[in-house]
Amino acid sequence: MIKEKQLSYERAGISVHALKMIAITAMFLDHISYLLIPSDTPMNWGVHFIGRIAAPVMCYLIAEGHHHTSNKKRYLGRLLLFALISHAPYVIYFDLPFFGATSIIWSLSMGLVALMGASSKRLPLWVKIGWVLFCCLLAYNANWNYLGVLWIVWFGLTRHNFRLQMTGYTLIGLILYVGQGLIRVGPHVTYRFGFLLPIVLFYFHNGKLGTKTKLSKWSFYIFYPLHLIVLYLLKIWVFNGFI
Repeated sequence: MIKEKQLSYERAGISVHALKMIAITAMFLDHISYLLIPSDTPMNWGVHFIGRIAAPVMCYLIAEGHHHTSNKKRYLGRLLLFALISHAPYVIYFDLPFFGATSIIWSLSMGLVALMGASSKRLPLWVKIGWVLFCCLLAYNANWNYLGVLWIVWFGLTRHNFRLQMTGYTLIGLILYVGQGLIRVGPHVTYRFGFLLPIVLFYFHNGKLGTKTKLSKWSFYIFYPLHLIVLYLLKIWVFNGFI
């Protein structure tokens, strides 16, 4: 009976593929809100609140990928390739300086590099700390910057202790994301508390891959730059009169 219940739970839980689809959906809603929903409105606040699901889930999946992949260098190579591909669509859609910002995929890449160093059994502790801090510095101008790096490292190093994993995740988010935002920007960024929503998803993650096809494997990589290009074209079409 116990084994049957465990198997039933695993089937009913949230797979990697499901987490990926949830992150993609939350990200798309968040990004399209910049185009369709006026700022400083309750609807805009609500969409951004839900949109905070995306980045933490992506960081969590990078840490899980680091644990499960058989070729970490190839995994990193894919991330770096799509960080490069996504750079122009990201800065153009959000109207950012071309060399002054870049997408979250660069932060995810640096998070993976940091985790590779931090989890090494050959490096002394002081080198690991320096390695992680250097990766944080490299990610400074990227979306979710050093926060994404720290989350990935923490998720990866504590993946066998859920309570410790979520405690560290929450503290990092409250101090470096919510707290910093409230101090620097003001109370209207309380939507940042939405970063707590993924904890429920992480709790029900069953450790399974779910749907496993080439499309599911590459879905996020392809979707990220593609949706930014589509949104930018929609932005031109709607607001510049290309009808």
